[in-house]
Amino acid sequence: MKIFGGCLVAAILALVMTAASAAPAPARAATGDPAAAQIDAFDASLIQVMKDARSLGVQGRYRRFQPIVERAYDIPTMIRFAVGPSWSTMTAAQQQALAAAFARLTAASYAHNFDGYSGEHFTIDPVATRGPDKVVTTHLVSPGSAPVTIAYRMRDAGGAWKIIDVFYNGSISQLTTRRADFAASLAQGGAPALLAHLNQLVDSQLK
Repeated sequence: MKIFGGCLVAAILALVMTAASAAPAPARAATGDPAAAQIDAFDASLIQVMKDARSLGVQGRYRRFQPIVERAYDIPTMIRFAVGPSWSTMTAAQQQALAAAFARLTAASYAHNFDGYSGEHFTIDPVATRGPDKVVTTHLVSPGSAPVTIAYRMRDAGGAWKIIDVFYNGSISQLTTRRADFAASLAQGGAPALLAHLNQLVDSQLK
Protein backbone atom coordinates (compact mmCIF):
# COMPACT_ATOMS: atom_id res chain seq x y z
CA MET A 1 0.00 0.00 0.00
CA LYS A 2 1.24 3.46 -0.92
CA ILE A 3 0.16 6.51 1.08
CA PHE A 4 -0.39 9.68 -0.89
CA GLY A 5 1.88 11.89 1.20
CA GLY A 6 0.16 15.20 0.59
CA CYS A 7 -1.79 14.58 -2.58
CA LEU A 8 -5.08 12.85 -2.64
CA VAL A 9 -6.87 13.31 -4.51
CA ALA A 10 -6.12 13.68 -4.35
CA ALA A 11 -6.61 12.05 -2.67
CA ILE A 12 -7.47 11.59 -0.29
CA LEU A 13 -8.56 9.97 -0.74
CA ALA A 14 -12.06 7.26 4.39
CA LEU A 15 -12.95 4.02 6.44
CA VAL A 16 -13.71 0.57 9.46
CA MET A 17 -15.40 -2.82 8.64
CA THR A 18 -14.90 -6.53 9.17
CA ALA A 19 -11.18 -6.34 9.90
CA ALA A 20 -11.61 -2.97 11.57
CA SER A 21 -14.17 -4.44 13.92
CA ALA A 22 -11.25 -6.20 15.55
CA ALA A 23 -9.72 -2.80 16.36
CA PRO A 24 -9.86 -1.47 19.93
CA ALA A 25 -13.24 -0.17 21.13
CA PRO A 26 -12.23 3.54 20.97
CA ALA A 27 -11.93 3.20 17.19
CA ARG A 28 -15.69 3.40 16.88
CA ALA A 29 -16.45 5.70 19.79
CA ALA A 30 -17.16 8.74 17.59
CA THR A 31 -19.47 7.03 15.14
CA GLY A 32 -22.66 8.33 16.78
CA ASP A 33 -21.84 11.61 15.06
CA PRO A 34 -23.17 11.68 11.47
CA ALA A 35 -19.90 13.03 10.05
CA ALA A 36 -17.91 10.31 11.84
CA ALA A 37 -20.43 7.70 10.67
CA GLN A 38 -19.81 8.74 7.08
CA ILE A 39 -16.05 8.29 7.53
CA ASP A 40 -16.58 5.02 9.39
CA ALA A 41 -18.50 3.68 6.38
CA PHE A 42 -15.87 5.04 4.01
CA ASP A 43 -13.12 3.35 6.01
CA ALA A 44 -15.00 0.07 5.86
CA SER A 45 -15.23 0.32 2.08
CA LEU A 46 -11.56 1.20 1.79
CA ILE A 47 -10.47 -1.77 3.89
CA GLN A 48 -12.60 -4.10 1.78
CA VAL A 49 -11.05 -2.84 -1.46
CA MET A 50 -7.60 -3.19 0.06
CA LYS A 51 -8.39 -6.81 0.91
CA ASP A 52 -9.49 -7.46 -2.68
CA ALA A 53 -6.78 -5.27 -4.21
CA ARG A 54 -4.66 -7.89 -5.91
CA SER A 55 -7.53 -9.78 -7.48
CA LEU A 56 -9.17 -6.54 -8.65
CA GLY A 57 -6.10 -4.92 -10.19
CA VAL A 58 -5.83 -1.18 -10.54
CA GLN A 59 -8.74 -0.88 -12.99
CA GLY A 60 -10.98 -3.01 -10.79
CA ARG A 61 -10.05 -0.95 -7.73
CA TYR A 62 -10.79 2.22 -9.69
CA ARG A 63 -14.27 0.99 -10.64
CA ARG A 64 -14.93 -0.04 -7.04
CA PHE A 65 -13.81 3.33 -5.70
CA GLN A 66 -15.92 5.46 -8.05
CA PRO A 67 -19.26 5.04 -6.21
CA ILE A 68 -17.47 5.13 -2.84
CA VAL A 69 -15.99 8.52 -3.69
CA GLU A 70 -19.34 9.78 -4.97
CA ARG A 71 -21.02 8.92 -1.66
CA ALA A 72 -18.32 10.34 0.60
CA TYR A 73 -16.94 13.41 -1.21
CA ASP A 74 -18.57 16.75 -2.01
CA ILE A 75 -16.88 16.93 -5.41
CA PRO A 76 -18.70 20.09 -6.64
CA THR A 77 -17.52 22.08 -3.60
CA MET A 78 -13.98 20.75 -3.86
CA ILE A 79 -13.47 21.44 -7.57
CA ARG A 80 -14.97 24.91 -7.23
CA PHE A 81 -12.44 25.79 -4.53
CA ALA A 82 -9.54 24.12 -6.35
CA VAL A 83 -10.23 26.09 -9.53
CA GLY A 84 -10.65 29.40 -7.72
CA PRO A 85 -12.07 32.68 -9.07
CA SER A 86 -12.08 31.58 -12.72
CA TRP A 87 -14.77 29.01 -11.86
CA SER A 88 -17.48 31.68 -12.18
CA THR A 89 -16.36 32.50 -15.75
CA MET A 90 -16.73 28.93 -17.00
CA THR A 91 -19.77 27.53 -18.74
CA ALA A 92 -22.00 25.00 -16.97
CA ALA A 93 -20.75 22.30 -19.35
CA GLN A 94 -17.13 23.08 -18.50
CA GLN A 95 -17.89 23.02 -14.77
CA GLN A 96 -19.63 19.65 -15.08
CA ALA A 97 -16.76 18.19 -17.09
CA LEU A 98 -14.18 19.38 -14.56
CA ALA A 99 -16.21 18.03 -11.64
CA ALA A 100 -16.50 14.63 -13.34
CA ALA A 101 -12.75 14.58 -14.07
CA PHE A 102 -11.94 15.55 -10.49
CA ALA A 103 -14.12 12.70 -9.21
CA ARG A 104 -12.29 10.29 -11.53
CA LEU A 105 -8.94 11.58 -10.27
CA THR A 106 -9.97 11.07 -6.66
CA ALA A 107 -11.04 7.47 -7.33
CA ALA A 108 -7.92 6.82 -9.43
CA SER A 109 -5.66 8.12 -6.66
CA TYR A 110 -7.21 5.72 -4.17
CA ALA A 111 -6.92 2.85 -6.67
CA HIS A 112 -3.24 3.62 -7.22
CA ASN A 113 -2.25 4.10 -3.59
CA PHE A 114 -4.33 1.50 -1.74
CA ASP A 115 -3.06 -1.53 -3.60
CA GLY A 116 -2.85 -4.21 -0.93
CA TYR A 117 -3.80 -5.34 2.56
CA SER A 118 -1.49 -6.35 5.41
CA GLY A 119 -3.76 -6.32 8.44
CA GLU A 120 -4.42 -2.57 8.53
CA HIS A 121 -7.30 -1.02 10.41
CA PHE A 122 -8.54 2.49 11.20
CA THR A 123 -9.29 4.29 14.42
CA ILE A 124 -11.38 7.46 14.69
CA ASP A 125 -10.84 10.34 17.12
CA PRO A 126 -13.64 12.40 18.69
CA VAL A 127 -15.09 14.83 16.16
CA ALA A 128 -13.98 18.49 16.25
CA THR A 129 -16.27 21.33 15.14
CA ARG A 130 -14.93 24.18 12.98
CA GLY A 131 -17.72 26.67 12.39
CA PRO A 132 -20.22 25.00 10.02
CA ASP A 133 -17.79 22.16 9.38
CA LYS A 134 -16.57 19.13 11.29
CA VAL A 135 -13.14 17.54 11.29
CA VAL A 136 -12.98 13.77 11.56
CA THR A 137 -9.47 12.49 12.25
CA THR A 138 -8.61 8.87 11.53
CA HIS A 139 -5.45 6.86 12.00
CA LEU A 140 -4.46 4.12 9.59
CA VAL A 141 -2.75 1.52 11.76
CA SER A 142 -0.44 -0.91 9.99
CA PRO A 143 1.39 -3.75 11.77
CA GLY A 144 5.01 -2.79 12.33
CA SER A 145 4.60 0.79 11.06
CA ALA A 146 3.82 4.16 12.58
CA PRO A 147 0.15 5.13 12.22
CA VAL A 148 -0.76 7.47 9.36
CA THR A 149 -3.08 10.30 10.36
CA ILE A 150 -5.75 11.34 7.87
CA ALA A 151 -8.04 14.23 8.81
CA TYR A 152 -11.22 14.96 6.86
CA ARG A 153 -12.92 18.33 6.84
CA MET A 154 -16.62 17.71 6.33
CA ARG A 155 -19.69 19.80 5.57
CA ASP A 156 -23.41 19.10 5.52
CA ALA A 157 -24.32 18.81 1.83
CA GLY A 158 -28.09 18.63 1.63
CA GLY A 159 -28.52 16.42 4.68
CA ALA A 160 -25.43 14.25 4.24
CA TRP A 161 -22.03 15.02 5.72
CA LYS A 162 -19.40 14.88 2.98
CA ILE A 163 -15.66 15.38 2.70
CA ILE A 164 -14.54 18.79 1.40
CA ASP A 165 -10.82 18.54 2.19
CA VAL A 166 -8.21 16.02 3.30
CA PHE A 167 -5.07 16.48 5.40
CA TYR A 168 -2.33 13.85 5.66
CA ASN A 169 -0.14 13.71 8.77
CA GLY A 170 -0.72 17.36 9.57
CA SER A 171 0.33 18.56 6.12
CA ILE A 172 -1.34 21.35 4.18
CA SER A 173 -4.70 20.59 2.71
CA GLN A 174 -5.24 18.54 -0.41
CA LEU A 175 -7.28 21.36 -1.90
CA THR A 176 -4.57 23.93 -1.33
CA THR A 177 -2.11 21.65 -3.08
CA ARG A 178 -4.51 21.02 -5.94
CA ARG A 179 -5.27 24.72 -6.36
CA ALA A 180 -1.58 25.48 -6.78
CA ASP A 181 -1.22 22.60 -9.27
CA PHE A 182 -4.26 23.65 -11.32
CA ALA A 183 -3.21 27.31 -11.58
CA ALA A 184 -0.62 26.68 -14.30
CA SER A 185 -3.05 24.80 -16.55
CA LEU A 186 -5.74 27.43 -16.07
CA ALA A 187 -3.30 30.21 -16.92
CA GLN A 188 -2.18 28.40 -20.08
CA GLY A 189 -5.56 27.47 -21.51
CA GLY A 190 -8.47 27.84 -19.11
CA ALA A 191 -10.97 25.06 -18.56
CA PRO A 192 -9.95 22.95 -21.62
CA ALA A 193 -6.30 22.89 -20.50
CA LEU A 194 -7.24 21.98 -16.94
CA LEU A 195 -9.54 19.20 -18.15
CA ALA A 196 -6.71 17.76 -20.25
CA HIS A 197 -4.39 17.98 -17.23
CA LEU A 198 -6.87 16.16 -14.99
CA ASN A 199 -7.36 13.40 -17.55
CA GLN A 200 -3.58 12.98 -17.85
CA LEU A 201 -3.32 12.65 -14.07
CA VAL A 202 -6.04 9.99 -14.07
CA ASP A 203 -4.24 8.04 -16.79
CA SER A 204 -0.95 8.20 -14.87
CA GLN A 205 -2.58 6.83 -11.71
CA LEU A 206 -4.15 3.89 -13.54
CA LYS A 207 -1.03 2.60 -15.30
